[in-house]
Amino acid sequence: MRDIKQTFIEKLYECNQHKKRLLSAKWRLKGIIPLDTKQYNSLNETYISIIDQMIFRFSKLQDTMGDKIFPAILKLSGEKVKAMTFIDRLNRLEELELLYKDEWMALRKDRNEIAHEYSFNQDELVNGINLTFYRADNLLKIYDDIYKYCLEKFSFVKNSEIIKD
Repeated sequence: MRDIKQTFIEKLYECNQHKKRLLSAKWRLKGIIPLDTKQYNSLNETYISIIDQMIFRFSKLQDTMGDKIFPAILKLSGEKVKAMTFIDRLNRLEELELLYKDEWMALRKDRNEIAHEYSFNQDELVNGINLTFYRADNLLKIYDDIYKYCLEKFSFVKNSEIIKD
C-alpha cells in the first residue's frame, strides 16, 4: 500500500498544476469574456482550445480536491474517513473553516453542468463558459486556503521538495 503522505504530496502537486493551467487559461481569455453566442461561434481554434483547457482544469481541480485532497486531510488529522459520507466530510472541513459546504456544492453543480459543454444549445454552452470563467476564482480561493492549511498543519508538506513553488 502506498504511503498516504507521498500520495497526498503527489495530489497537491497535481492540484498545483491544474491551478497553474486554469490561471493561464483565464488570463488568455480575459479579453473575450463574457462571451455571447455570436462571439463564440466566431472564435478560432486557439480560443476554443483555451476554453477547453479552462473547463478541463476547473473540473480536474475540483475532482481531485473532492476525491483525494479532502479525505486525505481528514485522514491525516485522525478522522475515520471511511465512515463519513461526502456531506459529512464537507461538514467537517467547514468546521475546520476550510470551505463553506454550500459554496462547494454550488461549484460541484456548476462543474456537472459544464461537463455537458458540447450541448446543442449554444446559449447554454456560452453561459457555461462564462460561468466557469467567473466561478473559477471561487474554486481557486478554496484551493489556496486548503493548500495554506496543509503547509501549516503538516510538516511533511512544508518540507516537501516536490511541491516547492
